[in-house]
Amino acid sequence: MEYIDLRSDTVTKPTPEMREAMAEAEVGDDVFRDDPTVNRLEAMAAEKLGKEASIFVPSGTMGNLLALLVHCQRGDEVIVGNQSHVYLNEAGGMSALGGIQPCPIPNQKDGTLALDDILASIRTEDVHHPITRLICLENTQNICGGVPLTVEYTRRVGEIARGHALALHIDGARIFNAAIAQDADVKELVAPADSVMFCLSKGLAAPIGSMLAGTGKFIARARHLRKMLGGGMRQVGVIAAAGIISLEKMTTRLGEDHVRARKLADGLRRIDGIVVDENSPYTNMVYLNLADSVPLTMRQVAERMRREGVLVDADHPRRLRLVTHYWIDDDAVEKSVEAFAKALR
Repeated sequence: MEYIDLRSDTVTKPTPEMREAMAEAEVGDDVFRDDPTVNRLEAMAAEKLGKEASIFVPSGTMGNLLALLVHCQRGDEVIVGNQSHVYLNEAGGMSALGGIQPCPIPNQKDGTLALDDILASIRTEDVHHPITRLICLENTQNICGGVPLTVEYTRRVGEIARGHALALHIDGARIFNAAIAQDADVKELVAPADSVMFCLSKGLAAPIGSMLAGTGKFIARARHLRKMLGGGMRQVGVIAAAGIISLEKMTTRLGEDHVRARKLADGLRRIDGIVVDENSPYTNMVYLNLADSVPLTMRQVAERMRREGVLVDADHPRRLRLVTHYWIDDDAVEKSVEAFAKALR
Protein backbone atom coordinates (compact mmCIF):
# COMPACT_ATOMS: atom_id res chain seq x y z
CA MET A 1 0.00 0.00 0.00
CA GLU A 2 1.15 3.54 -0.78
CA TYR A 3 0.77 5.24 2.59
CA ILE A 4 0.04 8.88 3.30
CA ASP A 5 2.66 9.57 5.94
CA LEU A 6 1.89 12.35 8.43
CA ARG A 7 4.24 11.13 11.16
CA SER A 8 6.88 13.80 10.49
CA ASP A 9 8.57 15.79 7.76
CA THR A 10 11.59 13.55 8.37
CA VAL A 11 9.86 10.91 6.22
CA THR A 12 10.34 12.94 3.05
CA LYS A 13 12.08 11.05 0.26
CA PRO A 14 14.39 12.74 -2.25
CA THR A 15 12.73 14.23 -5.31
CA PRO A 16 13.49 12.85 -8.78
CA GLU A 17 15.71 15.88 -9.38
CA MET A 18 17.62 15.13 -6.19
CA ARG A 19 18.14 11.50 -7.19
CA GLU A 20 19.52 12.56 -10.54
CA ALA A 21 21.85 15.10 -8.91
CA MET A 22 23.04 12.50 -6.42
CA ALA A 23 23.82 10.02 -9.19
CA GLU A 24 25.85 12.59 -11.13
CA ALA A 25 27.53 14.38 -8.21
CA GLU A 26 31.20 15.21 -8.45
CA VAL A 27 32.85 13.87 -5.30
CA GLY A 28 36.11 13.82 -3.37
CA ASP A 29 37.23 13.08 0.19
CA ASP A 30 35.48 15.56 2.44
CA VAL A 31 37.84 14.97 5.37
CA PHE A 32 40.57 16.26 3.07
CA ARG A 33 38.21 19.11 2.13
CA ASP A 34 38.34 18.17 -1.56
CA ASP A 35 34.72 17.16 -2.19
CA PRO A 36 33.57 20.00 -4.46
CA THR A 37 29.86 19.29 -3.97
CA VAL A 38 30.15 19.47 -0.18
CA ASN A 39 32.24 22.62 -0.44
CA ARG A 40 29.58 24.23 -2.60
CA LEU A 41 26.80 23.22 -0.20
CA GLU A 42 28.68 24.61 2.80
CA ALA A 43 29.33 27.92 1.03
CA MET A 44 25.67 28.16 -0.01
CA ALA A 45 24.38 27.44 3.51
CA ALA A 46 26.67 30.04 5.08
CA GLU A 47 25.59 32.66 2.56
CA LYS A 48 21.92 31.78 3.01
CA LEU A 49 22.16 32.42 6.76
CA GLY A 50 24.52 35.38 6.57
CA LYS A 51 27.27 33.57 8.46
CA GLU A 52 30.99 33.24 7.72
CA ALA A 53 31.10 29.48 7.31
CA SER A 54 29.15 26.25 7.69
CA ILE A 55 29.77 22.52 7.97
CA PHE A 56 27.76 19.56 6.67
CA VAL A 57 26.90 17.02 9.40
CA PRO A 58 24.99 13.72 9.30
CA SER A 59 22.18 14.84 11.60
CA GLY A 60 20.64 17.75 13.44
CA THR A 61 21.42 16.08 16.74
CA MET A 62 25.12 16.04 15.86
CA GLY A 63 24.91 19.65 14.69
CA ASN A 64 23.43 20.82 17.98
CA LEU A 65 25.89 18.74 19.99
CA LEU A 66 28.84 20.21 18.08
CA ALA A 67 27.58 23.72 18.81
CA LEU A 68 27.30 22.94 22.51
CA LEU A 69 30.77 21.36 22.59
CA VAL A 70 32.34 24.37 20.90
CA HIS A 71 30.61 26.96 23.07
CA CYS A 72 30.94 25.16 26.42
CA GLN A 73 33.59 23.43 28.51
CA ARG A 74 32.90 20.50 30.83
CA GLY A 75 30.99 21.70 33.88
CA ASP A 76 29.53 24.73 32.09
CA GLU A 77 25.79 25.35 31.91
CA VAL A 78 23.44 26.06 29.00
CA ILE A 79 20.02 27.72 29.35
CA VAL A 80 17.46 25.70 27.40
CA GLY A 81 13.69 25.41 27.13
CA ASN A 82 12.12 22.58 29.08
CA GLN A 83 10.22 21.62 25.91
CA SER A 84 13.20 21.97 23.59
CA HIS A 85 14.48 19.23 21.31
CA VAL A 86 18.05 19.60 22.52
CA TYR A 87 16.88 18.99 26.10
CA LEU A 88 14.24 16.29 25.58
CA ASN A 89 15.10 14.42 22.40
CA GLU A 90 18.85 14.26 21.88
CA ALA A 91 19.65 11.39 24.25
CA GLY A 92 21.30 13.57 26.88
CA GLY A 93 24.31 14.09 24.61
CA MET A 94 25.28 17.44 26.11
CA SER A 95 25.74 15.80 29.52
CA ALA A 96 26.98 12.37 28.47
CA LEU A 97 29.50 13.53 25.87
CA GLY A 98 30.18 17.14 26.82
CA GLY A 99 29.83 17.21 30.59
CA ILE A 100 27.54 20.19 30.06
CA GLN A 101 24.75 20.90 32.53
CA PRO A 102 21.37 21.99 31.14
CA CYS A 103 19.43 24.69 32.96
CA PRO A 104 15.86 24.12 31.73
CA ILE A 105 13.35 26.95 32.00
CA PRO A 106 9.68 26.88 30.88
CA ASN A 107 8.81 27.35 27.26
CA GLN A 108 5.91 29.78 27.00
CA LYS A 109 2.89 28.93 24.84
CA ASP A 110 4.37 30.97 22.02
CA GLY A 111 7.54 28.88 22.12
CA THR A 112 9.68 31.59 23.68
CA LEU A 113 11.68 31.59 26.87
CA ALA A 114 10.55 34.47 29.07
CA LEU A 115 13.26 37.10 29.11
CA ASP A 116 12.99 37.45 32.89
CA ASP A 117 13.46 33.69 33.24
CA ILE A 118 16.58 33.83 31.09
CA LEU A 119 18.01 36.68 33.15
CA ALA A 120 17.19 34.91 36.41
CA SER A 121 18.96 31.77 35.19
CA ILE A 122 22.30 33.38 34.42
CA ARG A 123 24.65 32.28 37.20
CA THR A 124 26.42 34.77 39.43
CA GLU A 125 30.14 34.50 40.05
CA ASP A 126 30.31 31.96 42.85
CA VAL A 127 32.66 29.08 43.49
CA HIS A 128 29.63 26.84 44.06
CA HIS A 129 27.99 27.55 40.68
CA PRO A 130 28.56 26.18 37.21
CA ILE A 131 29.41 28.88 34.68
CA THR A 132 26.61 29.94 32.34
CA ARG A 133 28.03 29.94 28.80
CA LEU A 134 25.17 29.60 26.35
CA ILE A 135 21.50 30.27 25.61
CA CYS A 136 19.80 27.87 23.22
CA LEU A 137 16.59 28.71 21.33
CA GLU A 138 14.53 26.45 19.04
CA ASN A 139 12.90 27.95 15.93
CA THR A 140 10.35 26.71 15.01
CA GLN A 141 9.51 25.36 18.46
CA ASN A 142 8.25 21.84 17.82
CA ILE A 143 6.42 20.80 20.98
CA CYS A 144 4.75 24.20 21.32
CA GLY A 145 3.01 23.57 18.01
CA GLY A 146 5.64 24.40 15.43
CA VAL A 147 5.40 28.05 16.40
CA PRO A 148 7.98 30.43 14.89
CA LEU A 149 10.01 32.81 17.03
CA THR A 150 10.11 36.38 15.75
CA VAL A 151 13.01 38.52 14.60
CA GLU A 152 12.37 40.99 17.42
CA TYR A 153 12.28 38.31 20.15
CA THR A 154 15.47 36.69 18.91
CA ARG A 155 17.15 40.09 18.80
CA ARG A 156 16.22 40.74 22.43
CA VAL A 157 17.63 37.37 23.52
CA GLY A 158 20.79 38.17 21.58
CA GLU A 159 21.10 41.45 23.47
CA ILE A 160 20.84 39.58 26.78
CA ALA A 161 23.51 37.13 25.62
CA ARG A 162 25.92 39.85 24.54
CA GLY A 163 25.27 41.85 27.69
CA HIS A 164 26.33 38.90 29.83
CA ALA A 165 29.19 37.61 27.63
CA LEU A 166 27.17 34.53 26.64
CA ALA A 167 26.84 32.80 23.28
CA LEU A 168 23.49 32.22 21.55
CA HIS A 169 22.78 29.05 19.57
CA ILE A 170 19.64 28.51 17.52
CA ASP A 171 18.38 24.99 16.91
CA GLY A 172 16.84 26.02 13.61
CA ALA A 173 15.92 22.55 12.39
CA ARG A 174 12.94 24.19 10.64
CA ILE A 175 14.24 27.77 10.48
CA PHE A 176 13.08 28.19 6.87
CA ASN A 177 9.52 27.30 7.94
CA ALA A 178 9.82 30.07 10.54
CA ALA A 179 10.99 32.53 7.89
CA ILE A 180 8.22 31.63 5.41
CA ALA A 181 5.51 31.78 8.09
CA GLN A 182 6.48 35.34 9.03
CA ASP A 183 7.53 36.56 5.57
CA ALA A 184 10.91 37.26 7.14
CA ASP A 185 14.43 37.07 5.82
CA VAL A 186 16.08 34.02 7.35
CA LYS A 187 19.28 36.07 7.76
CA GLU A 188 17.39 38.45 10.06
CA LEU A 189 15.97 35.57 12.08
CA VAL A 190 19.42 34.23 12.88
CA ALA A 191 21.47 37.44 12.86
CA PRO A 192 21.82 37.61 16.69
CA ALA A 193 22.99 33.99 16.91
CA ASP A 194 26.60 32.91 17.23
CA SER A 195 25.68 29.56 15.70
CA VAL A 196 22.72 28.03 13.89
CA MET A 197 21.82 24.47 12.95
CA PHE A 198 19.20 23.61 10.33
CA CYS A 199 18.05 20.31 8.86
CA LEU A 200 18.10 19.40 5.19
CA SER A 201 16.31 16.10 5.86
CA LYS A 202 13.02 17.45 7.18
CA GLY A 203 10.79 19.74 5.12
CA LEU A 204 13.63 20.40 2.68
CA ALA A 205 13.32 16.75 1.53
CA ALA A 206 16.99 15.76 1.37
CA PRO A 207 17.58 12.15 2.46
CA ILE A 208 20.40 12.89 4.92
CA GLY A 209 22.11 15.77 6.62
CA SER A 210 22.05 19.06 8.47
CA MET A 211 24.11 22.23 8.40
CA LEU A 212 25.82 24.05 11.26
CA ALA A 213 26.82 27.67 10.62
CA GLY A 214 28.79 30.29 12.50
CA THR A 215 32.08 32.16 12.36
CA GLY A 216 35.06 30.70 10.55
CA LYS A 217 36.81 30.02 13.87
CA PHE A 218 33.71 28.34 15.31
CA ILE A 219 33.31 26.06 12.28
CA ALA A 220 37.01 25.13 12.30
CA ARG A 221 36.62 23.88 15.87
CA ALA A 222 33.33 22.14 14.99
CA ARG A 223 35.10 20.36 12.13
CA HIS A 224 37.69 18.97 14.54
CA LEU A 225 34.97 17.79 16.92
CA ARG A 226 32.91 16.34 14.08
CA LYS A 227 35.84 14.06 13.30
CA MET A 228 36.04 13.07 16.98
CA LEU A 229 32.37 12.09 16.98
CA GLY A 230 32.72 9.97 13.84
CA GLY A 231 31.07 12.48 11.53
CA GLY A 232 34.02 12.92 9.17
CA MET A 233 32.63 11.45 5.97
CA ARG A 234 34.37 10.73 2.68
CA GLN A 235 32.72 10.93 -0.77
CA VAL A 236 29.73 12.61 0.78
CA GLY A 237 28.97 14.75 -2.26
CA VAL A 238 26.52 12.06 -3.30
CA ILE A 239 24.19 13.26 -0.55
CA ALA A 240 25.33 16.89 -0.41
CA ALA A 241 24.02 17.19 -3.98
CA ALA A 242 20.48 16.71 -2.68
CA GLY A 243 21.10 19.39 -0.04
CA ILE A 244 22.02 21.90 -2.75
CA ILE A 245 18.61 21.38 -4.35
CA SER A 246 17.05 21.74 -0.90
CA LEU A 247 18.56 25.20 -0.58
CA GLU A 248 17.94 26.25 -4.15
CA LYS A 249 14.35 25.06 -4.53
CA MET A 250 12.78 23.50 -1.45
CA THR A 251 13.20 26.50 0.86
CA THR A 252 10.91 28.58 -1.36
CA ARG A 253 7.99 26.14 -1.47
CA LEU A 254 7.48 25.51 2.27
CA GLY A 255 4.47 27.82 2.27
CA GLU A 256 2.58 25.12 0.37
CA ASP A 257 3.05 22.80 3.35
CA HIS A 258 1.69 25.49 5.67
CA VAL A 259 -1.40 25.96 3.48
CA ARG A 260 -2.07 22.23 3.46
CA ALA A 261 -1.60 22.05 7.22
CA ARG A 262 -4.33 24.68 7.57
CA LYS A 263 -6.61 22.72 5.25
CA LEU A 264 -5.94 19.59 7.28
CA ALA A 265 -6.71 21.40 10.54
CA ASP A 266 -9.91 22.91 9.11
CA GLY A 267 -11.11 19.48 7.99
CA LEU A 268 -10.33 17.86 11.32
CA ARG A 269 -12.16 20.57 13.25
CA ARG A 270 -15.38 19.40 11.59
CA ILE A 271 -15.01 15.88 13.02
CA ASP A 272 -16.69 15.09 16.34
CA GLY A 273 -14.17 13.73 18.81
CA ILE A 274 -11.16 15.70 17.55
CA VAL A 275 -10.07 18.88 19.31
CA VAL A 276 -7.48 20.76 17.26
CA ASP A 277 -5.33 23.22 19.25
CA GLU A 278 -6.82 26.69 19.11
CA ASN A 279 -4.13 28.39 17.02
CA SER A 280 -2.86 25.32 15.21
CA PRO A 281 -1.18 25.26 12.76
CA TYR A 282 1.46 27.96 12.91
CA THR A 283 3.57 26.32 10.22
CA ASN A 284 3.44 22.71 8.97
CA MET A 285 2.38 21.00 12.21
CA VAL A 286 -1.16 20.30 13.36
CA TYR A 287 -1.58 19.40 17.03
CA LEU A 288 -4.80 17.83 18.30
CA ASN A 289 -6.33 15.88 21.17
CA LEU A 290 -9.02 13.26 21.37
CA ALA A 291 -12.14 14.57 23.09
CA ASP A 292 -13.03 13.06 26.46
CA SER A 293 -16.06 11.44 24.81
CA VAL A 294 -13.86 9.27 22.56
CA PRO A 295 -13.40 5.81 24.13
CA LEU A 296 -10.41 4.95 21.95
CA THR A 297 -6.75 5.59 22.68
CA MET A 298 -4.63 7.38 20.12
CA ARG A 299 -2.81 4.14 19.42
CA GLN A 300 -6.14 2.48 18.52
CA VAL A 301 -7.01 5.42 16.28
CA ALA A 302 -3.59 5.16 14.63
CA GLU A 303 -4.12 1.48 13.87
CA ARG A 304 -7.48 2.23 12.25
CA MET A 305 -5.84 5.02 10.27
CA ARG A 306 -3.11 2.68 9.09
CA ARG A 307 -5.73 0.33 7.68
CA GLU A 308 -7.06 3.32 5.71
CA GLY A 309 -3.60 4.04 4.33
CA VAL A 310 -2.62 6.93 6.62
CA LEU A 311 0.33 6.79 9.02
CA VAL A 312 0.38 8.86 12.23
CA ASP A 313 2.78 8.75 15.19
CA ALA A 314 0.73 7.84 18.26
CA ASP A 315 3.30 8.30 21.03
CA HIS A 316 0.80 9.89 23.44
CA PRO A 317 -2.45 8.30 24.71
CA ARG A 318 -4.68 11.26 23.73
CA ARG A 319 -2.54 13.78 21.81
CA LEU A 320 -1.20 13.75 18.26
CA ARG A 321 1.05 15.77 15.96
CA LEU A 322 0.48 15.67 12.20
CA VAL A 323 3.12 17.12 9.88
CA THR A 324 2.69 18.15 6.25
CA HIS A 325 5.59 18.09 3.80
CA TYR A 326 6.57 17.87 0.14
CA TRP A 327 4.87 14.50 -0.39
CA ILE A 328 1.51 15.56 1.10
CA ASP A 329 -0.67 17.05 -1.64
CA ASP A 330 -4.28 18.29 -1.56
CA ASP A 331 -5.63 14.81 -2.30
CA ALA A 332 -3.64 13.38 0.62
CA VAL A 333 -5.12 16.01 2.93
CA GLU A 334 -8.68 15.10 1.89
CA LYS A 335 -8.04 11.37 2.27
CA SER A 336 -6.48 11.93 5.70
CA VAL A 337 -9.53 13.84 6.94
CA GLU A 338 -11.79 11.06 5.63
CA ALA A 339 -9.65 8.43 7.34
CA PHE A 340 -9.91 10.25 10.68
CA ALA A 341 -13.67 10.53 10.33
CA LYS A 342 -13.95 6.82 9.58
CA ALA A 343 -11.57 5.84 12.41
CA LEU A 344 -13.71 7.69 14.97
CA ARG A 345 -17.07 6.44 13.75
